[in-house]
Amino acid sequence: MARDLGTKYVCFKCSTKFYDLKKPVPACPKCGADQRATPSAKPSGSRARAAPPKEVEPEEVAAGDEDEAEAEDEDEAAESDED
Repeated sequence: MARDLGTKYVCFKCSTKFYDLKKPVPACPKCGADQRATPSAKPSGSRARAAPPKEVEPEEVAAGDEDEAEAEDEDEAAESDED
């Protein structure tokens, strides 16, 4: 039964589903958009575009290692003062 209604469309503006009723201009009955002027589809495949690299955040110093890190910073500061 639906075969004699023409080509089925989904409007790119208002998403209304309709058949063109074999008319030369497939226009949406709800908003009037010409379906021949559909915007080009963007590639949606996962291989089409690589994921952007993630930024690596510096690891936080563990609670026990804080004293050692501060001691190293003080040692480096003392050495640079001696020069």
